[in-house]
Amino acid sequence: MRNKAVVYIKPGEVGVKDIGYPELILRDGPGVNPLNVGRRCNHGVILKVITTNICGSDQHMVRGRTTAPSGLVLGHEITGEVIEVGNDVEFIKKGDICSVPFNIACGRCINCKTQDTHICLNVNPDRPGSAYGYVDMGGWVGGQSEYVMVPYADFQLLKFPDKDEALEKIVDLTMLSDIFPTGYHGAISAGVKTGSTVYVAGAGPVGLAAAHSAQLLGASVVIVGDLIEERLAQARSFGCETINLRDHDNLGEQIEQILGVPEVDCAIDAVGFEASGHGKNSTEERPATVLNSIMDITRAGGKLGIPGLYVTGDPGAKDGDAKEGTLKIRFGLGFAKAHIFVTGQTPVMRYNRDLMRAILSGKAQIAKAVNATLISIDEAPTGYKQFDGGAARKFVIDPHNMVRK
Repeated sequence: MRNKAVVYIKPGEVGVKDIGYPELILRDGPGVNPLNVGRRCNHGVILKVITTNICGSDQHMVRGRTTAPSGLVLGHEITGEVIEVGNDVEFIKKGDICSVPFNIACGRCINCKTQDTHICLNVNPDRPGSAYGYVDMGGWVGGQSEYVMVPYADFQLLKFPDKDEALEKIVDLTMLSDIFPTGYHGAISAGVKTGSTVYVAGAGPVGLAAAHSAQLLGASVVIVGDLIEERLAQARSFGCETINLRDHDNLGEQIEQILGVPEVDCAIDAVGFEASGHGKNSTEERPATVLNSIMDITRAGGKLGIPGLYVTGDPGAKDGDAKEGTLKIRFGLGFAKAHIFVTGQTPVMRYNRDLMRAILSGKAQIAKAVNATLISIDEAPTGYKQFDGGAARKFVIDPHNMVRK
C-alpha cells in the first residue's frame, strides 16, 4: 500500500515520497540507530494519519542546522485513527482517534513511571529521550505521512472520548501532540500563576501557544517579543502586548513602557539556538541572545521556562563553541538573581489530557491563537518554505482530506 511522506532532502529542501506501508517493526532507514534496527513492536499500532503538523523543530533540520541525514522522514506532531493493532495491545482499539505525544516512551522505565516521559531510558540507545522523525532520537519513523507506526500504544496514546466531537475540533486537538503542551510546559516551568506578568520570547507557534497558556493560567499581562511584525500581529489578535525587537534593542525599556517597571515575574524562551540579535543594526545570529535577555528582565527569584530547542551539534553555527552547543550565557547574572531554569523536551503526557479537556470544553482556543492553516501533504514543501520565511501560521497537513472544512 502507498504511504506518501515528507522527507528531508538537503538543506532548504524537503520532498514528498512513497516510503511504503509501515509495519510493527522498526526497519533500517535514514537516521535509524543501528541498535534499534529490527526492534519488534507488538505493543504498537498503525495509524491512518488525520493531521500532522509542521514544527519549528523540523525547520532546524531542514535548514541544515543539525546532523539529520538525507531521506529522514519528518514529523513528530501526529493525530490519527487506529487501523491495525499489535497483539500485545489491550486497551486501544481499531477505530479509536488518538493524539500521539511526540515523546516516544516505554511506560516501564523509572523515568516514565515518574511522568518524565521526555527522558525515557528504553527507546533511544544514544541518550534518554526520543521522538518521531527527528535526528539522533533513535530513528523512529516520522509521521508527516499517510500512515505511521506508534509503539507502546496502550501507554502513549491519548484516546479522544467521542469520535464525532474529535473530528469537529480536530484542528485544535492536533496541537496536543506537541506545541500546546510545550507552550504550557514553558508557562508552568516559568511559574506563571494568577496575576503574573509574563514575557514570551518568540511569536512562532510555540511562543503563541505559551502566551495562550499563560492567559489560561491567569497571567495579568502577557508580553510577546519577536522580529517579525506579522507574527506580533497574531499575538495581539488574542490579547497579548507586543514588542518588535527589530525596532528596539533595550528590552527592559520597552517592558517598562508597558508595565511601569523594567521587569516581569516570569519569562519563556520559545526561540532556541537560532536566535538573532535585537535592534535595527543587529541582524546577525546570536544564539545566547534570548537566554541573556530574559535573565536581564526577569525579577530576582523568578523562573525561566525554556521550551526553545538547544542542540549539542549545530554544523551551521558561526563558531566552534556554538557548533557543540557551548554558548556565551551570563550565568553569573542568573546566579545573582537566584533564577530557576527549566530546560529540555516537554513531557507531553503530563499535560495533554487536561489540555484536551480545555479544548473540548471551549476554554482553550489554541488553533485560533496559532493561526492553524490546513494544507495537503503535497503542499508540504511550500508550507515549509512559507513557515521558514516567517509566516504567522501553524501549518497542519491533512493527508487524507479528512478534516471537516
